[in-house]
Amino acid sequence: MRIALVGTRGVPARYGGFETCVEEVGRRLADAGHTVVVYCRRAEGETGPSPDEYLGMQLVTLPAARKRAAETLTHTAASVAHLVRHPVDAVVLFNAANAPLLPAIRARRLPVATHVDGLEWKRAKWGPTGKRYYRAAEALAVRWSDALIADAVGIQEYYEEEFGAPTELIAYGAPIVDADRPDLLGGVDDVDLTPGGYHLVVARFEPENHVDVIVEGYVRSAATKPLVVVGSAPYADDYTARVEALGDERVAFLGGVWDQDLLDQLYANSLTYQHGHSVGGTNPSLLRAIGAGAATDAFDVSFNREVLGPSGRFWSTPSDLAALFESAESDPDAASARGALARRRAAAYDWDAVAAAYEALCERLAARDFPRRRPSGRRRPATGGHDDRRAVSGGSAP
Repeated sequence: MRIALVGTRGVPARYGGFETCVEEVGRRLADAGHTVVVYCRRAEGETGPSPDEYLGMQLVTLPAARKRAAETLTHTAASVAHLVRHPVDAVVLFNAANAPLLPAIRARRLPVATHVDGLEWKRAKWGPTGKRYYRAAEALAVRWSDALIADAVGIQEYYEEEFGAPTELIAYGAPIVDADRPDLLGGVDDVDLTPGGYHLVVARFEPENHVDVIVEGYVRSAATKPLVVVGSAPYADDYTARVEALGDERVAFLGGVWDQDLLDQLYANSLTYQHGHSVGGTNPSLLRAIGAGAATDAFDVSFNREVLGPSGRFWSTPSDLAALFESAESDPDAASARGALARRRAAAYDWDAVAAAYEALCERLAARDFPRRRPSGRRRPATGGHDDRRAVSGGSAP
């Protein structure tokens, strides 16, 4: 088949879950003999010629407006304009925010599945207009996609309850990482890191990822091992300044770490990994942490409970976190046991199986083996609106 992956920053994966999924799935589809076309955009400040191939995938690099509210949609619009002139057998569109462009794909009679991601309208960075846009885009994705992809049970339930819309449940994969290169920790400037000798956060600096809560909880604690914070975010200067102001001399802010080997060893050799994501479904950082055997404490939402199960500890406030930091340092053997349990759970999140599920979905799309009549996209009035508290504010595991 000829398969197009549209709507992300593209590959190599250097940003988030969508890009990780495109790289891991796309390379496997290419290895299986399919032609995989990935639409990419340049990183800000990147110069020089763009590559036209990566890990067997064909790359098409197109421009985007460098404004938060317009970057994704303008790049996807350019991608769709190219796509309709170079048709494929199946399209996977990432991000429900791109749903207004689905009619152009359908007009070319290209079968398309939309990966709807998480509850984007819950993100604090969007004002009232942005939140209304994302709510409307969800409805358009339901109405105009031939299939929907959800990466977590909570997202699958949301689309069923809100729209009566079925989804394909395809989670991300968890790479298995060994703590076999502790020497790499010496490459971290100004921080003396040893195996089991630090706590770790890896996240974009956005309010719904709760990096500020993690730092505040750590500072309130009597922890003696440093807190290493990896991450940054475009368009988030005020939030970044707030997070950094909350820290003390025990907190090390590394910014973005693009060396994947180093990042893997940071996960694998940490005493605890702190995961604050709350609205994005199954998260690749969390999966990488459990694949590395990191003892993980996570913000208390169903998405995180779904992944961690009994291996996780959960928090909601800085006070919760302060107690968790102190207990991990007082009983490192218990933290190590939780990490081993998390690593066993990672076996259920296998990238080969994920890619096989995408391949099967694309085969059905190419054969037009999907319901001709899609849900209307209207929210179900009988529910009174989806009660998303379980998805974004805690609750029991599915």
